[in-house]
Amino acid sequence: MSFRWPTKDPDEQLDYSVDWSRFLDTATISTVQWYVKSSLYNTKTLLGSGQTLTTASSNATTDSIQNVSQTNTTTVATINIGGGQNNVEYTFFCRMTDNTGSIAERSVKLKLNER
Repeated sequence: MSFRWPTKDPDEQLDYSVDWSRFLDTATISTVQWYVKSSLYNTKTLLGSGQTLTTASSNATTDSIQNVSQTNTTTVATINIGGGQNNVEYTFFCRMTDNTGSIAERSVKLKLNER
């Protein structure tokens, strides 16, 4: 199952979050990794803080979707997303490891449209 974030303009830089509190119960987030793929480039690529899809994968030379920064609390993972291509849908994957060593992943779709 994939969730959906509100549409983003390519010129905007916005925060998007995944709330893990229901999944975690009494556990807490230890680490978070973000991955992305697009409707134009259908390979799931690790997107570290400060990376664009262009720098994360040499095959995606024209895509500027960027993980500007990322943070997390003990229950919520947040990514600040900038750039991207107009009329492209991206799927972001939030992979979380908790303090018990369990790993879980959620996917979230993000459509880009000029406003």
